[in-house]
Amino acid sequence: MSPLLAGSPLLAGLRILILEDEFLIAMDVEQLCRDHGAAEVAIARELTEIDEGQLSSNFDAAVVDLMLSGVSTLDFAARLHGAGIPFVFASGYSDSDELKLAFPDIRLVAKPYSGEDLVSALAAACGRVDA
Repeated sequence: MSPLLAGSPLLAGLRILILEDEFLIAMDVEQLCRDHGAAEVAIARELTEIDEGQLSSNFDAAVVDLMLSGVSTLDFAARLHGAGIPFVFASGYSDSDELKLAFPDIRLVAKPYSGEDLVSALAAACGRVDA
């Protein structure tokens, strides 16, 4: 990704996937991303809603809840990682040893989080600000 000019929105032009099963949180995160310049934002409340064959052509980054309706998203996160799509975890499950072992370099933003923390973490994952 090209460096942004000083003062540009942190998520300018990005196409972001939000994996979140809680409707109000998903809507807040969508608006937050748009307010920080995201070009497109898609919400998936279940893994079955995602066409994994088109991940890298449709999304530049993702916000991933660790559990969607009781189903772990770690396998999906591994596919994102393998496809080179930057992401952050945003979850109430903040003390997972499995997560720390499988994704030591991926930031977990623990719920409840501030919008600023989430946007900063996502921008850092995309190389737009220092981590």
